[in-house]
Amino acid sequence: MKPTEFKHQNVVFAKDQPEYQPLPALRLDTPQGEVISCWKLSFKERLQVLVFGRVWVSLMMFNKPLTPSFLSVKRKDVFSHTDDLVVWYKKLLLLISTKLRLKRGQ
Repeated sequence: MKPTEFKHQNVVFAKDQPEYQPLPALRLDTPQGEVISCWKLSFKERLQVLVFGRVWVSLMMFNKPLTPSFLSVKRKDVFSHTDDLVVWYKKLLLLISTKLRLKRGQ
């Protein structure tokens, strides 16, 4: 599993630190200080998840309290973006225009 770049990322952690793998991420300016990253599974890992249904997570806490963590396969479970509204609006317009065409055809 490897971190992967994604459309809304705005930072790359450890970009100039050869001892770490660069981590593309979206840092949100929220009271919680959320940092979101996207990870891509290899074909073999996809099969393992399909068969066993498990993903293991290792967090480096440096002997500090555990930070809340959340994993999901859906981006919208983790964060939403104004692009989501544009896509929703386009789908709504398409649905309305399709219904109007069907109505005219009756």
